[in-house]
Amino acid sequence: MKNKNLYFLLVGLMVLSFTFNSCKKDKTDSIQSLFTNGKWELGSVIEYKYLGGQETNRDTLKCNNSQIFKFNDDMTCSYTNLDCKLSTVSGRWSLSDTRLFLFADITYPTVTTAGTKQPFINSRISNLGEFSMVLETGDLQTYFTSTDMRTIRRWGFIRIKPNVAQ
Repeated sequence: MKNKNLYFLLVGLMVLSFTFNSCKKDKTDSIQSLFTNGKWELGSVIEYKYLGGQETNRDTLKCNNSQIFKFNDDMTCSYTNLDCKLSTVSGRWSLSDTRLFLFADITYPTVTTAGTKQPFINSRISNLGEFSMVLETGDLQTYFTSTDMRTIRRWGFIRIKPNVAQ
């Protein structure tokens, strides 16, 4: 009888230990690590113009300078040569609770007006993988009328993996 009770106690302890070990939370966020593992080089920017739901114009924006978007583990970010301006701008970044939107408060002055721009302040993550990222910025509202003029930019990035030897 004592051996039977000891057997059940031992099995119960094993089940409890497996349960507790399987419930441990990993402190690393896989989505966040996709952003921070390396730098992102801009491959293309396509600007779509819509009237209501109908596309009216599409334009590929070109730049001869390499544009690099860098996300850091401390939630800071930088963008080199944004809008073909030879400079680096910095800010902070975060993800929405749903992990579907990127909020990066990078700010830079505009040339045509006296204001500033924050192109990634509310970016929809269209695609995010180990080697590619597509962000959509602009007029991203879900509901619009047939007379609303909207502009959406799709930013396509490719990852530049960090050099292990450095």
